[in-house]
Amino acid sequence: MEPWQSHGMLGGRSPRVAHDDGKEKMNFELTDTQKILQQTVREFAAAELAPGAIERDETKTWPAEAVKLLGQMGILGIMTPQEWGGAGMDTVSYAIAVEEIAKADASTAVVVSVNNSLVCGLLDKFGSQAQKEQYLEPLATGVKLGAFSLSEPHAGSDASNLKCRARRDGDLYRITGIKNWVSNGKHSDVVMLMAVTDPDAGHSGISCFIVDKGLDGFTVGKLEDKLGIRASDTTELYFDEVPVPVANRVGAEGDGFKIAMTVLDGGRIGIAAQAVGIAQAALDRSVQYAAQRQQFGKPIGDFQAIQFKLADMATDTQAARLLNWHAACLKDAGKIYGPAAAMAKLKASETAMAAATQCVQIHGGYGYMRETGVERLMRDAKITQIYEGTSEVQRVVIARSLMQKG
Repeated sequence: MEPWQSHGMLGGRSPRVAHDDGKEKMNFELTDTQKILQQTVREFAAAELAPGAIERDETKTWPAEAVKLLGQMGILGIMTPQEWGGAGMDTVSYAIAVEEIAKADASTAVVVSVNNSLVCGLLDKFGSQAQKEQYLEPLATGVKLGAFSLSEPHAGSDASNLKCRARRDGDLYRITGIKNWVSNGKHSDVVMLMAVTDPDAGHSGISCFIVDKGLDGFTVGKLEDKLGIRASDTTELYFDEVPVPVANRVGAEGDGFKIAMTVLDGGRIGIAAQAVGIAQAALDRSVQYAAQRQQFGKPIGDFQAIQFKLADMATDTQAARLLNWHAACLKDAGKIYGPAAAMAKLKASETAMAAATQCVQIHGGYGYMRETGVERLMRDAKITQIYEGTSEVQRVVIARSLMQKG
């Protein structure tokens, strides 16, 4: 049992409003348990992730031992109810954990985010009792790892334009097609797959399936050679008449697109947390370097040009963090949180990219060298503007919600 799991978090979520003398006040303080969680994950990331991050990035080495330990700590199923082997914590706690991991290694952070939001979250919300018994507990405890597969070569932002087909054949579906950009694609044991069951029904003809690795006709493609998050695995998946039991369909036929869009809302909180972690790492590295680096007889942090960069980085990072915690609180309260998650993901990813770029600039020539690890922050930041909905898609989601209100 981890420290936070014995500190009263389970069943007691962080209050966002405090009462004092009959007056309501916003509460921006973390609970004691969340603070313990934050410190525990921070220490783990510093000890287990940061030391080898540059080497794993260069060699594209998946963080196997760290993922195993995170599973044992309860982080891979941090939001999953205890009855299914999870830690039963709230979404704010999840965002805190992902941020601390991303500060040290964004590649490991995306492994955690996918397994929590897009796999365990999907099964918890939409899975049947039998599916939860068979799959959710081993995924939440880290015994197994999950992947989520929606995108295809011709279906990225247009997620309704799928070609991967699931054809009913008695008690089975026969799945044929190609999926790409699958995070955890190689190292996962289970894939949450979106495939077309009715080609004439548009997005209403998409269904969701739990697909086990090792089935006949299921092949994992080569690892993609990426700009950033190189220690996480991203692959294509190939399906050739893969036999999947009808019992492994999640929800009814035609529910897949709704399921995918719902879990992606939650996934954006995870990616926003990853982006905030990258931005915070860029700020921390910049402050440290600005205090140490001497030019013209004094630390460069004494120059207003550098101070203004640091001030903007700090302000934008905190703004992104609070936007994300707000989205997380709405989710925990059972309120509509999709537009808030889109705002958080948009702001956090844009901030991560800007902060990482400024971090390289502040470090000058040293920032451009791989050995410092600073340029990795910039490469890692870029993907947060792209996956789980590009920045452009987030703006569409936000604008549509505004127009609906109008």
